[in-house]
Amino acid sequence: MKYSQVIFTCHSFAEWQKDLFIAELADIGFDTFEDQEKGFSAYIPTANLDLQKLETTILHAPEGFNVDYQITTLEDQNWNKLWESNFNPIIVDDQCYVRATFHEHKPEYAYEIVIDPKMSFGTGHHQTTSMMLSYILESDMKDKYVLDMGCGTGILAILASFKGASNVLAIDYDPICVESMTENKILNQIENISAECGSYDLLAGRVFDIILANINRNILLEQMEQYSKSIADNGQLYLSGFYDGEDLAILTRHAKQLGFSFVSKKVLDTWCSAKFTKS
Repeated sequence: MKYSQVIFTCHSFAEWQKDLFIAELADIGFDTFEDQEKGFSAYIPTANLDLQKLETTILHAPEGFNVDYQITTLEDQNWNKLWESNFNPIIVDDQCYVRATFHEHKPEYAYEIVIDPKMSFGTGHHQTTSMMLSYILESDMKDKYVLDMGCGTGILAILASFKGASNVLAIDYDPICVESMTENKILNQIENISAECGSYDLLAGRVFDIILANINRNILLEQMEQYSKSIADNGQLYLSGFYDGEDLAILTRHAKQLGFSFVSKKVLDTWCSAKFTKS
């Protein structure tokens, strides 16, 4: 597959601004990011590069965040292999060890998740995924019906299963993510996860005890009404993919209107995850 590299040169910015801009780039198809001395590089399959969408994303970048960019078309190579070479295991709360198939087994951790890393969101390295894993570790998942909305590689669904969930539904709009989820549940010898390709319309008629949604603020706001219809009384809703402060305030107000009560939050490098319960 032929890839394009877009080198972004950033001028006087806060780290949270760069993180938010990268999240927006991911929404338009960029799948890998690499820090550079004066900015960062972003990679996208050349066939998926839409200059109009890129210019629009730059136009709507956080106020005060100014970037220049340069596009280079790269020679064909095995991008997954190159990406894997930079994939390192992570440990969450001294309980959960996330590794790739080519890393050594470490039985000293209560939960070990093995993934075949593809260039997709959800390896556990991003702050939002790490915080969601931490929430799952703290939660009682035994015999619960759990939804992992925007599942990526399925790492949250896998840990929920390990924590005793009776069944887990993993949904993503990207067929590559659904394929990755299916492969990873086999790697972890799990049978009670179902993976489906689509969006929140798939939730109609289903009721979950726990909903996990690590996406972004705007999509969470769009989908939260359906979450309120698809969660049991006293069910737990875990959200991530947004920032502490204004983002959390907006989401909390919207959740309250739909019958959710704010319980707690986690913050890591200005990224935020939050727990709600349904009254």
